[in-house]
Amino acid sequence: MTKLQHKEGRCAGCGVQLQSEAKEKPGYIPASSLEKEIVVCQRCFRIKNYNEASSVAIDQDDFLRLLGGIAATDSLVVHIVDLFDFEGSIISGLQRFVGSNPVLLVVNKIDLLPRGTNYNRLRNWVQKQAKAAGLRTLDVVLCSAKRNIGFERVIEALAQHRGQRDVYVVGATNVGKSTLINRLIRDYSDLERELTTSRYPGTTLDAVHIPLDDGHDIIDTPGIVYTHRMTELVPRSVLQALLPEKEIKPLVYQLNAGQTLFIGALARFDFIEGERQSFTFYISSGMPVHRTKLERADELYADHKGELLAPPNREQLAELPEWTRHRLTVRRGDEVDVFISGLGWIHVNGQTGALIDVHAPKGVRVLLRDALI
Repeated sequence: MTKLQHKEGRCAGCGVQLQSEAKEKPGYIPASSLEKEIVVCQRCFRIKNYNEASSVAIDQDDFLRLLGGIAATDSLVVHIVDLFDFEGSIISGLQRFVGSNPVLLVVNKIDLLPRGTNYNRLRNWVQKQAKAAGLRTLDVVLCSAKRNIGFERVIEALAQHRGQRDVYVVGATNVGKSTLINRLIRDYSDLERELTTSRYPGTTLDAVHIPLDDGHDIIDTPGIVYTHRMTELVPRSVLQALLPEKEIKPLVYQLNAGQTLFIGALARFDFIEGERQSFTFYISSGMPVHRTKLERADELYADHKGELLAPPNREQLAELPEWTRHRLTVRRGDEVDVFISGLGWIHVNGQTGALIDVHAPKGVRVLLRDALI
């Protein structure tokens, strides 16, 4: 790599077109700052220096046009997914956007899994889940961009599969796309600038081109916003509690039928029928779990949501959709997870079978899947 491609009038952090007329629109920068050597929009400046972001978004038509244009190129497509929210972050319709271009699947945030996780088994699990989602991949790479785990393998895979092609990096919001590319910039080039990264969705607002020595580019694209993810629905102040920052410590609960567990005020897990058994919760340590009897669950939620049952608080809960109930049947002998997009998952030891209800904000994806661990 050499030097970051300069696009006249574009933010060096997120790639959006700069403008100094409307503060509420993407790319705003005070006119007095336009003459600086390295120019970033006010939004990127505030993310980098104050860890805050304004609620601006790229026009959806432009976004779809940008992603859909990949099919007309000769490129390697790197699809980054979040292992903590795998089913929520995988782009199941990616093939129609990228056409015949090969897809390298990079699974980020493996550092969140408990120590001792069998990575060979994990890789096989990822391949099976990706195939079920309709995604054709030429390779799967496991990594943690944040902890620098497996990053060398990402570089090797890019070198192995790229040939003489551009590389498009795609993924849902908040999966670590820009963090991964920043590692490329810091460790494998002399670039002085980094892409804007934060825990807020929608950080990259336009395609950002990073040139390679052979005249081709790595192109970072905006994150796809999936409203079926809890992370897209909660107020931004709740994201710190919702998203794990370090290794998840599994929480094991022995439950009898007729017991309920609340995950903060964001979800409710009801064990309706089945023999006494264990359920293992893989969620952020910032999300407290409260146990009660099923017969008391409605009353407890009505009286204590946003207080005893939090986060979010009562004011923040008013911004969320009403809960929807999902009934799930675990057959005897099944080893499955109850997956709640953006919140985590609950492992069910299905030796005896179970009937489960999950209550979550309307629109959040809830499903049964093959056990991850």
